Amino acid sequence: MRLHSLARLALGLLAFAALAAPALPRLGAAEVQAHGLVFEHWVCDTFFGAYRPPGYTQKWDIPAEANHLADPALAGLPANPKATKHGAPVGLGDALRQYDVDEPFLLILGYWEQPTPEEKRFVKLLAPRVDPAVWRKLWGPVTRADLERLDALIKDRSLPPAEVRLRAQEMKKQPPFSEAVFVLNPKIDSKGQRRLQCSLRQADVFKYLAPETSPEPETTPTLWGVPFPGPVASAPRSFDDEP
Repeated sequence: MRLHSLARLALGLLAFAALAAPALPRLGAAEVQAHGLVFEHWVCDTFFGAYRPPGYTQKWDIPAEANHLADPALAGLPANPKATKHGAPVGLGDALRQYDVDEPFLLILGYWEQPTPEEKRFVKLLAPRVDPAVWRKLWGPVTRADLERLDALIKDRSLPPAEVRLRAQEMKKQPPFSEAVFVLNPKIDSKGQRRLQCSLRQADVFKYLAPETSPEPETTPTLWGVPFPGPVASAPRSFDDEP
């Protein structure tokens, strides 16, 4: 079994424990982030026949063939579930992959708050159907060649991480990147990480993808009429936690 499969299995067990057990007195880095997998598993178990992705490399977390929702406007669409703090941007992973989206999909979002040091509560659930033309407009004047240029800088290992980080941050502040709704997030560290990721601010999610939905938190949020089952044992993230 590959190392990433073992890691995912371990995180899955932590996710199950986080949802099924009372709040834990102390939580390590894996437990801190287990809420994301708890949310993903709940979405898949409740709406998509307990689907589990075989690995991290597939295009969609939930492929089109696993979507048998009753609503014909939603059935047969691929989907990506994402959990993020209420008020914070939603991380969307690889920027080039998001730029290349060319089909409608469901962006299933779970926004959480941290009411106590040991638990998170989901306070807003939504699943907008995203048209690829709308998705592309959020990139503004940015072209794929622009992204490739920034990506190449980030992955240039002839330069030290500190210099790459500085140059990448300066580049993303300039047009055309500064004119996009998408926010570019260069991930560069001394441990070897060199990635170009992207995110959307919460205000932009509701403005462009769910304009008829209020962003205000709810006491009992529901997704397609089904409430999330309860708080998740998960401590606040610290600067020492791995991404």
